[in-house]
Amino acid sequence: MHHRNAMERLLEQFLFKSRWLLAPFYVGLALSLLMLLVAFVGDLIHIVPGLLSAKPEEIILAVLTLIDLSLAGNLVVIVMFSGYENFVSKIDTGENEDRPSWMGSVDFSGLKMKLIGSIVAISAISLLRAFMRLTEPGVALDEARIRWLVLLHLTFVASGLLFALMDRFSAQTEKH
Repeated sequence: MHHRNAMERLLEQFLFKSRWLLAPFYVGLALSLLMLLVAFVGDLIHIVPGLLSAKPEEIILAVLTLIDLSLAGNLVVIVMFSGYENFVSKIDTGENEDRPSWMGSVDFSGLKMKLIGSIVAISAISLLRAFMRLTEPGVALDEARIRWLVLLHLTFVASGLLFALMDRFSAQTEKH
């Protein structure tokens, strides 16, 4: 019986420490944040020189692209911090006042809702960008592409609603 307890403790220690195998994923997300920054700066550098001669629709499309990249960056930060804190280790920021207020309080359910909310927002911006391009002269209407964008957006919205309902049912079940 003593050997089984020692073996069980060893197995449990190994499983508990294996959570650190997730750390490289979060380092990769930090690098992906850098990639998004490079894309953002590249788009900004591309947009600024022609700003004075650009049509309002072109400026709106450019700004929507920048917002899209910003939302994607926010999403990466949320997943990176929340995932690390939920599954690997708490991040010790000491007395740093810059610590985001949501850090340490977003559980897996909250992370899932923030994730689907960001995806819906990114999808909505992509759809708006596609609709804005329809007003450009000489641009052919690509009905199939618009249909797919609308269908994907509605799928993301429906998924978000289903996630919210599942969380609500789960919370009600936990109360009983």
